[in-house]
Amino acid sequence: MPTPQTTNQKGVLYLDGTRLSRALKAGIARVLNDADHLNKINVFPVPDGDTGTNLVLTMRSVLMALANHKDRNLGRTIELVADSALDGARGNSGAIMAQFFHGLSDGASGVARWCTDNFSKAVVRGAEYAREAMGEPREGTIISVIDAFSAEVTLQAGESGGKDFAQVLERGLARARIALANTPNQLEVLRKAGVVDAGAKGFVDLLEGVTDFVLNGSPRDSLDQPLPQIPAEETEFAGMETVDLTHRYCTECVIVGENLDRRKVHESLAGIGSSMVIAGLRSRIRVHIHVNDPNTVFEIAAQHGEVQNTKADDMLQQQRSASQKGRRVVVATDSAADLPDEALENLGIHMIPVRLHFGERSFLDKMSLSHAEFYEELRTNPIHPQTSQPAPGDLRRMFEFLAAHFEHVVSLHVTGKASGTFQAAQSATTRLHAPDKVTAMDSMNASAGQGLVAMYAAELAATGAGPEEVIAGVTHIIPLTRTYALLGNLAYAVKGGRVAASKKRIADLFRATPVLELGDGGSIDVGGMFFGRKNRLRKFVRFVKRRQDISSNSRILIAHAECAEQAKQLEGLLREALPNTQDIQITQLGTAIGVHGGAGTLVVAIQTGYELPEKKSS
Repeated sequence: MPTPQTTNQKGVLYLDGTRLSRALKAGIARVLNDADHLNKINVFPVPDGDTGTNLVLTMRSVLMALANHKDRNLGRTIELVADSALDGARGNSGAIMAQFFHGLSDGASGVARWCTDNFSKAVVRGAEYAREAMGEPREGTIISVIDAFSAEVTLQAGESGGKDFAQVLERGLARARIALANTPNQLEVLRKAGVVDAGAKGFVDLLEGVTDFVLNGSPRDSLDQPLPQIPAEETEFAGMETVDLTHRYCTECVIVGENLDRRKVHESLAGIGSSMVIAGLRSRIRVHIHVNDPNTVFEIAAQHGEVQNTKADDMLQQQRSASQKGRRVVVATDSAADLPDEALENLGIHMIPVRLHFGERSFLDKMSLSHAEFYEELRTNPIHPQTSQPAPGDLRRMFEFLAAHFEHVVSLHVTGKASGTFQAAQSATTRLHAPDKVTAMDSMNASAGQGLVAMYAAELAATGAGPEEVIAGVTHIIPLTRTYALLGNLAYAVKGGRVAASKKRIADLFRATPVLELGDGGSIDVGGMFFGRKNRLRKFVRFVKRRQDISSNSRILIAHAECAEQAKQLEGLLREALPNTQDIQITQLGTAIGVHGGAGTLVVAIQTGYELPEKKSS
């Protein structure tokens, strides 16, 4: 590769806070405009197709911080950049990039503006910080390119006599490009896929934008332009198939405290996962690690300080969806929906975890707390749990990732009459780079009923249907989907405030069993009750039958709370009572209704007028 020549004859003698801010905006624009490509070539450490999305989320946090920043002091500016990058960091590459900025900030402490000499020293510090943040540094990744850039900047700063920033950056960029091109020679997985490392490419994108600004005075890429979109038929990974993962969940959190020790945090987490990156300084540390049990990470992190911003992404789920061919639409739902594991896997439905709180202890629903663990905690913990909607960042991150791989995202949420999740999802779409690519919908349901709506939407999507057809189909099926819940123990509904204690006393006196009903308008009501504890399943089936059109084709999903044998008995009774039922499936009951009924609760969701959507001809 020929050595580039400096085009700015006067030279750039210094960078202050204002110049640095503008240069970084130019670099970030380059990253944002390459996001879809970065997702497509992401095959290491796992091919989950989210490197571009993670860098977008990281860099947007920096952009927001710089939006109204007018300080000409470089030291304060780079400190702001480092802190905002850490707050917004997502994924391996985002965390490493944030730590690189922290190294730059540490190296620029007390410096009002950079000359090439003190800039080179700060870059060396940034490279050191980035490497130290990684649990297992691997050559052929972003760290190799950062090191190459650092080495060349140090060399050029000495040769330029401490004057010309343009030359230093041009030569540093050229060296970084060579290192990027060499990444497939260092990592076999990259060579087989025929791609360079995605995180390393993102770093080079940033350097290209910064260098172009320093040379030409204005960015070539505008932050106001929409990101280019990859055609639907090109959204699969670069020659990669779904692979087995040793660790399934990409887990992150922030630890806040005084005099935090990154080394001790690193040591306490060593051995429980892989791809660990510990970024930050003494008062704020971001943890990134791949594990099978996210809650273990959060519990260990809590030993060091206050834990904030917990999240866990299902990388196996991301792999499957990103490699689906022929689909224009992808379906997401929150974890208030109960679905069979086979449906989640085969239909490519993405689940966004609701937050579950037992006092000060918080969990990611269905990720950091299993069904069995939840019901045991519900039975033994004197504190009744509270559920809360997914964090805005969880929703945006999921939407950004899916929108990068599909033409459209349909996200179905628990009834707005019981939760603010639907409203939160609507709000999250307005903050996306391409808000028109995501449609949030109120399922008017919960638990198994919400699951059936999501399954129908995903079945439509699997036929190759477009956004309008999927949305119309979902709108049609929602009022035809009803849910009935036979609570195991009214005591939990009383603790949660859903049922008055006086009503429980009356129900106990008359040995009455109330049945909750979901359907019309999304409200959760006591639809009726039956008396006596004998033959409760048959009474439940008669209750359901009276409210259904038995002449219509239907499908049923049963969800149970630690009572699989009763669920199987219920299946047989429903087949007898509703002969036109095409399909009955059984799954475990989650928190949406389980929190109000405890173990022994049974839920039946019925979708009438159901016909399996036909696959569209190509």
